[in-house]
Amino acid sequence: MSAQEGTLVRRGHSDVPAPAPARRHSPESCKGVSEVLARVGDKWSVLIVMTLGDGPRRFNELKRTVGGISQRMLTLTLRGLERDGLVTRTVFPTIPPRVDYELTDLGRSLVGPVKALGDWALANRPAMVEARHRFDGGAGG
Repeated sequence: MSAQEGTLVRRGHSDVPAPAPARRHSPESCKGVSEVLARVGDKWSVLIVMTLGDGPRRFNELKRTVGGISQRMLTLTLRGLERDGLVTRTVFPTIPPRVDYELTDLGRSLVGPVKALGDWALANRPAMVEARHRFDGGAGG
């Protein structure tokens, strides 16, 4: 039986699953993935999504919690997350106006993958540091 005729390939006395057909990624799908990763994969977006995963926050709370972010970068990042439907901005008519930021359902669906990636990074950083050390030691002497 050949791979084209079914799901098994005969090799000697054992049945071996046929290799899965190669997935072809179109330039359009690669562009779409790149666009999404550019939004959700940057350092500030990840930190903001994780912070808002605990519930709504005011602008200055976010600025204090996300250490090292400038006011301008926080504003730009929140605006981008809001534009992409990940965050909502609610203005309360008080004096001074109170503005809360909160994850949308779409934004909340991102918390799990972002947390998993962060956990992976923490667990594997030592191995990566060691690999860099070996690589750098072998590259230049």
